[in-house]
Amino acid sequence: MRRVFIIVLAFIFYTENLSADEISKNERLAWFNEAKLGIFIHWGIYSVDGIGASWPLKKKEISWDNYMKQANGFTAENYCPQQWAALFKQAGARYVVLTSKHHDGFALWDTKYSKLNAKDHSASGRDLLGPYADALRDKGLKVGFYFSLLDWSHKDYKVEYDRPQKEVDKLYPQPAWQKHLPPHERFVKFVFGQLSELSNRYHPDLLWFDGGWEHSSQWWRAEEIKDSLLTWNPHIVVNDRLPDYGDYETAEQGSPVLRPKNAWEFCMTINDHWGYFPKDDNYKPQMQIIRTFVEVIANGGNLLLDVGPKPDGSIDSRQVKALKTLGAWIERNKEAVYSTKAGLPYGHFYGPTLLSKDEKTIYLALFDIPKDYILLKGLHTKIKNIRVLGSGQALKWVRNGGAKWAHIPGIVRIDVPADKNIDRYVTIIAIELKDKVDLFRGRGKAIENN
Repeated sequence: MRRVFIIVLAFIFYTENLSADEISKNERLAWFNEAKLGIFIHWGIYSVDGIGASWPLKKKEISWDNYMKQANGFTAENYCPQQWAALFKQAGARYVVLTSKHHDGFALWDTKYSKLNAKDHSASGRDLLGPYADALRDKGLKVGFYFSLLDWSHKDYKVEYDRPQKEVDKLYPQPAWQKHLPPHERFVKFVFGQLSELSNRYHPDLLWFDGGWEHSSQWWRAEEIKDSLLTWNPHIVVNDRLPDYGDYETAEQGSPVLRPKNAWEFCMTINDHWGYFPKDDNYKPQMQIIRTFVEVIANGGNLLLDVGPKPDGSIDSRQVKALKTLGAWIERNKEAVYSTKAGLPYGHFYGPTLLSKDEKTIYLALFDIPKDYILLKGLHTKIKNIRVLGSGQALKWVRNGGAKWAHIPGIVRIDVPADKNIDRYVTIIAIELKDKVDLFRGRGKAIENN
């Protein structure tokens, strides 16, 4: 009996600590789950010649020397982080993620672990992360950094293309005592060093990892990385590309069809490239950007929309317009954006929906102008009123069909808004209920008492 008692106590202790860890994670994710919109910034030397970020090296489409020569044109002369922050705030974003270092190894801050950085190895000649972090916080925006775990320029990281060894040795100085360590050990210490700088110098709210797919979680020592990050900043949020130790899921370019079960984010380019690519004119229509945003938040996620600044730090006017247009739509419909959560399960409405946090308001997103009426199925709860966001137009409705005595609701037919109140992009209909939403989720049945 004593042994059983000890096992029970151990189990209780384990589950209590597991619960505590989960609560801690939920607390760290609280702001993230409320954010709805983030801005992703891919900015680096690849913007100079307008080539893909880092990947031309991997694909051997350009030599390492020619790729790195772009640093001579990376001036940041028109870089104004205060203007960036104001634009992102106007867009409706709550957080921003900037590429502190992409796979090419070029860092935007004056890291002591590498001379391949904006201050020591580019025309900009200065740290670019500090002003960014300060400007965001001045606007009340959360500060995020993208960080590539791998480094295709580091002398201790194996690659399949040629690099000038003497040049690389100069760019990655190491203390003499490290010469006796295996290359993997030296590289891991380098990664920890840079993460320590980012964490302790700029105190980011979020770290967006990438590149972990080339090795295992154990190879990266991901558990130690996560523990260190939480030691440096107990409130840090980390994406799932720190293998096995992320706080939320990251989808890319293809929005999920099925609703993810955990906290998640969808990152998407504004045209076809992550960084500035002047020849890429295939910009996503504004309609697509706004509708994607609505679909994402209706499934409980955040949209992380990418922009690619030019090498001088300015942002293409087409990207500025896209952000402002999205921000204007959000402003018109912010009631259905920031104070909501994932909407109704599939089958009740032919389009995205959202729910207020108290579940007493349903928001229907109309992607198209409905014919004759708007249809909502399977709603038990009584309706107080229905209105159109933006204009406030009140809409009439009727319930039709169903069998109340068998607890089977009919459909709700809602009048179509006036033409002048149909939003050019997405129209939001607010259905205020007399109580919390109660849905019929059955398969239906024969009704004998008619």
